[in-house]
Amino acid sequence: ETNFITITIPLPPSSKLSALNQTTCYQYSKMPPANNVQQIDDTGGPQAWFQSLPLVTRYWFGAALLTTCAGNFNFVSPMKLIYIWDNIWDNFEIWRFLTPFLFVGKFDFNTLMALYMLQSFSQRYETEPYNTGAGGGTADYVFALMFGIGMTLLSFPFIGMLIPTPPMFARTLMFFVLYVWSKRHPTAPASIWGIQLKAIHLPFAYVALSVLMGGMYADLLHGIAVGHLFYFLVDVVPLVYGKDMLHTPQFLIDQLGVGAYVAPTPAAGARGGAMGNNTWAPPGRANPPSDPAGPTRGHNWGSGGQRLGS
Repeated sequence: ETNFITITIPLPPSSKLSALNQTTCYQYSKMPPANNVQQIDDTGGPQAWFQSLPLVTRYWFGAALLTTCAGNFNFVSPMKLIYIWDNIWDNFEIWRFLTPFLFVGKFDFNTLMALYMLQSFSQRYETEPYNTGAGGGTADYVFALMFGIGMTLLSFPFIGMLIPTPPMFARTLMFFVLYVWSKRHPTAPASIWGIQLKAIHLPFAYVALSVLMGGMYADLLHGIAVGHLFYFLVDVVPLVYGKDMLHTPQFLIDQLGVGAYVAPTPAAGARGGAMGNNTWAPPGRANPPSDPAGPTRGHNWGSGGQRLGS
């Protein structure tokens, strides 16, 4: 089932469309919702909806919302939130490695839409990311975001030499996720301005739309470029060259488990709450991997051999 979402953007008074509707712009549906994804009206209110979001999406969206509000309500200067390498090197302002991915910009309609799209893109991809060692689960998604953040920071100086790029990376990381999702589900249905298209074309349709509306597009292209590098290393290289280039670090798998993350809970019949050994269920083992047929990104040592002592 395909869900379509109508998005409205204010048009300038000089626009020919303004006589019809001052806020009409385009209609699109980015991705079909997964079976286990709840909408805000289905959960009993904003708080319940927020808690129903997948783990990484919940923290990313919440941190982006708080950081953007802090910058706009002057709790902290927006200049403290953007990426400035000289301040990092000279003043050891290391938070600038992270805050550019959380600060979306000044409050306007585009910022509100960017926050919505961040939540939507992230939620859909988190439900079924590429399997890089954790069964296509939460740990794999965290690793993908770590790759996206690292490569964005490394490539930003070179991208800036080609086209002016803002030192804020929230939309860059968002389009990294969108592009990787479009490669993961290339035939998923989507729509812009009522025009049906496949998910594989969606990132480029958004870039074209941004260009036509006179908006910034360099950060979108930056995210697509980083996303293509991730896709190439994760999907193309193993198939064409038979080599696994990217592996989810073991510490992420230890913390988040295999498959979708499930918070630790007291084991059935355990006494004393969390006290004692084996009273907590291992994280992430309750849900099976979303891609059990996918590569395990590790060496198969075989199942043969003789049991010692037998």
